[in-house]
Amino acid sequence: MQYFRKIWRDFDRPSVHYGIGTLILGGFIAGVIFWGGFNTALEATNTEEFCISCHEHEENVYLEMQETVHFTNRSGVRATCPDCHVPHDWTDKIARKTAASKDVWGKIFGTINTREKFNAKRRELAEHEWARLKANDSLECRNCHDFDYMDFTVQSLRASEQHSTSLATGEKTCIDCHKGIAHNLPDMTGVEGY
Repeated sequence: MQYFRKIWRDFDRPSVHYGIGTLILGGFIAGVIFWGGFNTALEATNTEEFCISCHEHEENVYLEMQETVHFTNRSGVRATCPDCHVPHDWTDKIARKTAASKDVWGKIFGTINTREKFNAKRRELAEHEWARLKANDSLECRNCHDFDYMDFTVQSLRASEQHSTSLATGEKTCIDCHKGIAHNLPDMTGVEGY
């Protein structure tokens, strides 16, 4: 019992040796708890359930996605919101989550809280997403679709020509040709090729 009292006394009052050790140990434990909590929260916001918890997303883009090959297809492989909109690499994911926090701003101030408001901003929202995908060479698309594994012989002639040309030249990325693949296109008046 005397031993425990001595230990308690050492921890109870400031000491050069134990104080530093306590700070280091306490800092380490606090860091682990913070890091674990941060990553848990990050992963909780990286689910389809979280994405569609806002009615703006559930009643607009999620309904549209349900009618596409990314939602239901012959192979049973389904893409969710984070598959296409959140990079897998941690640093890119943090940057994307930070940029996507503007959705919270939109939610608070109701900038897209009705179908009419959403459709009025659809082109602007789509252009931001297309620019992001163009800048990262459609990284999220390439997480699932890889030129190295494409069998051009079973693709349509047009698709085969486009994919093999894009692969050879590297001039285009997925989003250049596949706008509207998972969501309805906005009014494309004035856009070349539409």
